Amino acid sequence: MSVAPWSFSRIKAFEQCPKQFYHMKILKEYEDKETDAMRYGTLMHEAAENYVKESTPLPSEFEYVRAGLDALIAIKGEKLCEYKMGLTESLDPCDFFAEDVWWRGIADLVILDEENKKAWVVDYKTGKSARYADKGQLELMALAVFKHFPIVEQVKAGLLFVVCTELVKGQYSNKDQTMLWDKWIGKFTQMQTAFEADVWNAKPSGLCRKHCSVLECVHNGRNLTRMGYV
Repeated sequence: MSVAPWSFSRIKAFEQCPKQFYHMKILKEYEDKETDAMRYGTLMHEAAENYVKESTPLPSEFEYVRAGLDALIAIKGEKLCEYKMGLTESLDPCDFFAEDVWWRGIADLVILDEENKKAWVVDYKTGKSARYADKGQLELMALAVFKHFPIVEQVKAGLLFVVCTELVKGQYSNKDQTMLWDKWIGKFTQMQTAFEADVWNAKPSGLCRKHCSVLECVHNGRNLTRMGYV
């Protein structure tokens, strides 16, 4: 058995707290609670996709993202919105829902310029600050683009923070693939090792007291309150 298919978000959830990951992603005892910020992000992504793909007018509340989207539309190349990519364990491209899919990722926007052997990968973010942006997501998306579009030799990638109008950039060559895959397969191996050993250690943090749903953990704030420690 395997913890695959995996993704950037699954790796990050595991690294944040293996025990929480186990209860929420493996056993699926708890669901992620949808917040107002999450709902807003979903609506913004839908509006951006429709604007880039179909030229559908932006709702008034998202008019502020027009300039950034227009700049992306102006880049030469085929626009692939909400593009789903899958890879097998041997790193061959496959369908997102294939039976042997090992890794999955969805790019908000891929711009494919086959003539110049280039591509752009963009992920929209609705956070108010890019201070804690993680470029690891860009690395994995670039790696997937190299596999799905072998003609591509260079990928420019960006996390577009639409609220604060910041762009966190990354640039990758197909020559970087071995080094980057070694890094990410190492991270996956840590998660797979925990799965095979069935060892899911808690990683206490400031999020435990109020923001964790896993009541089985002794570090959960609601348990501490019930026991009179807080």
